[in-house]
Amino acid sequence: MVLQINRRRMTDTRKSPEKCETMAEVRVGVDSIDRELIALLGTRFGYMDAAARIKQDRAAVRDEKRKAEVIENAKKAAWEAGVPIGFIDEFWDKLVETSIAYELEKWDLIRK
Repeated sequence: MVLQINRRRMTDTRKSPEKCETMAEVRVGVDSIDRELIALLGTRFGYMDAAARIKQDRAAVRDEKRKAEVIENAKKAAWEAGVPIGFIDEFWDKLVETSIAYELEKWDLIRK
């Protein structure tokens, strides 16, 4: 409950980047966004848990066609949002590879 109150307070006080006038305001915004990103990554890895549970064949965990599609989707969204595509390309490749490794571990654990 305290965490929720603190999170709400930080979100309520976060200014948009163009309205920041001090480094303290910038840092509040960055820290708030970082917490949101971590929460989203937690949810994303929850989907990897679901995939490990649903996929019946371990070989289906690594799907290079799907990996390429996910990275292309991220690059397109980055371009539309004005985020550097080179960063997204490298970041998403690492994210997908980490997700695959995580899913393989979960797949093996479920079927022991």
